[in-house]
Amino acid sequence: MLIFLDTEFTNLTDRKLISIGMMSEDGQHSFYRELRDFDLDNCSPFVRANVLPLLGHSHDAVVESAKLPQDVRQWLHTLPRSLTIASDSDWDWEILCEIVGRPLPANIAGRFDLRPLIDTTVFHKAVCSYHHGCDQPWHHAWHDAHAHRVGWLAWNDARRRAKLSI
Repeated sequence: MLIFLDTEFTNLTDRKLISIGMMSEDGQHSFYRELRDFDLDNCSPFVRANVLPLLGHSHDAVVESAKLPQDVRQWLHTLPRSLTIASDSDWDWEILCEIVGRPLPANIAGRFDLRPLIDTTVFHKAVCSYHHGCDQPWHHAWHDAHAHRVGWLAWNDARRRAKLSI
């Protein structure tokens, strides 16, 4: 099963996690947490303008960074025995690995890189369509993970249709 992952972090040079979102391929399982104790002073102007205003709308998602590894591991443990983490950034994958530690949970089989799909028309249109919906902003880890799922499903469906028409 694919698990779509997105993170938001303080800046590009000294990446410290702010929030993490994950969504299963079948849409039945999702995970979202915001850290209460990230360093505001470390946030780039972009993060201050585009990420921080989106936080705080789900109070039960806010945790201390010390609790996050346990929450992520518990959630992953509830999922099937073979997971592939799909993300559009090495940074997201690296942050997830930092959170859960080594060795990775046994059910994580590997990573699927979404970057080659981002520039495909069908993926891009599906992601944009998702984000243009009501209250589904860009740069929010849960919504971005969900948008990646929507884009991947559209891309995968288009690929299947193309194979059937041959």
